[in-house]
Parts: sequence; C-alpha cells; structure tokens
Amino acid sequence: MNSSIPWSLIMPIIVLQLILAVVGLVSLYKAEAIRGPKWLWVIIILCGNILGSVAYFVIGRKDAS
Repeated sequence: MNSSIPWSLIMPIIVLQLILAVVGLVSLYKAEAIRGPKWLWVIIILCGNILGSVAYFVIGRKDAS
C-alpha cells in the first residue's frame, strides 16, 4: 500500500493551526475578562483545531471598553 501524503498541502494548515492555538492561548492568558471560564476555552482552543481558536476570538473575548 503506497500512501502518498501531499505534505506540501497539509503542512501550511498544520502550521496555521499551531500559530492560532498559541496566539489564542496567549491572548486567553492575558485576558482579564472573557465570556465563560478560562479552563473551558483552553479545551475548546486545543481540541477545536482551527475552529476552536477562531471561536475564542469571535465569541470568547470581551471588548476592552
């Protein structure tokens, strides 16, 4: 069985996922006010792949005002 994985297509998605997760976790750590408990957002960011990080930035963060 010859499984030829197109790494040139998959690697940018993996890198994007890692960058979004790190930026999301750093933002969550620094945030004073968020919607929901921080432990839940950590799970969502880490287990939700790209959509988990996007959900945190769209839903989880509160405005600074």
